[in-house]
Amino acid sequence: MKKAAALGLVLGLLLFAALTFYEGVGDVAHAFARIGLIGALLIAVIRFAQTFGAALAWRFMIPNARPAPWVFCQLRWVRESINNLLPVASVGGDVFGARLLKKRRVDGGVAAASVIVDLLAQTATQAVFTVIGVVLLLRAGAEADLTLAAAIGAFIMVPAVAGFWLAPRLLSMGWIDRLAEKIESQTGWPSIAGLPSLRRGLDAILRNRGGLARALAIHMAIWFVGALEIHFALQFLGDPRSFATAITIESLGHAVKAAGFLIPGAWGVQEGGFIALCAAFGIGSPNAIALSLIKRIPDLICGAPGLALWRRMEGESLFATFLRAKRPEGEAGHA
Repeated sequence: MKKAAALGLVLGLLLFAALTFYEGVGDVAHAFARIGLIGALLIAVIRFAQTFGAALAWRFMIPNARPAPWVFCQLRWVRESINNLLPVASVGGDVFGARLLKKRRVDGGVAAASVIVDLLAQTATQAVFTVIGVVLLLRAGAEADLTLAAAIGAFIMVPAVAGFWLAPRLLSMGWIDRLAEKIESQTGWPSIAGLPSLRRGLDAILRNRGGLARALAIHMAIWFVGALEIHFALQFLGDPRSFATAITIESLGHAVKAAGFLIPGAWGVQEGGFIALCAAFGIGSPNAIALSLIKRIPDLICGAPGLALWRRMEGESLFATFLRAKRPEGEAGHA
């Protein structure tokens, strides 16, 4: 998997380079330079607001006693930083987020279940946000081919809404316990024993309907906050547009990025998608590529300190963490 991800990253970067050279390196660089330090910091602040908002949504899902809001802000920051800056890792930031939450005296099953439901809530609201983007694209009178592609992309994401409701309920059914016990008795795999704990965690979270409703509302609002990145970036690029246009580009841009999940960071795929989307609104290709690059600025500004925070919370180097996660069981204790 690691080799495949590395290959995907190389191909994505090559595609990005090809698009940049085709549209003109100088034009893209000139457009990107317009953002300036103030613009970069403003967009980073917006991204921090999204991250900490998502942290509160995650916290609302957990019933009863739970860590302070600032703890969840740190953990969500770590989750995002790992996912954005370590794309070839075989384990994602969400796994480490659940692990760190468990260290904060949250039941392991609840911690793991909260991350699963949080991701489902995020995906479900993104699907709704994508549908909104398609509607706005239709109203803008975009070309038929682009509109059809966007509609197909939205249709593909619609099952995520059903998945938000069905997946936790399927996992929370009692037969999971019986299946786990049977597999454990036949294989002796101790890790299977964690499934009943996960089921209990899902049960607790699904019963917390008020918390789920708050989390969904926050995640939905966060997508619109993200459109502010596009809105202000276009102003810095000297091509101001309406907030509705920013919502359209933001929503469908995320859909394009999700479609390019096989390539870490969706390098090249995201830029190509932005070129097509921006063309529908008369925004030039150099500005479109620059806009995509501007969206990547917070990944570094917010991500680098987040990785440092992760190292401090783990109490060890990142490399040691990954080595332990990747080391086969039989090699435990070897130098």
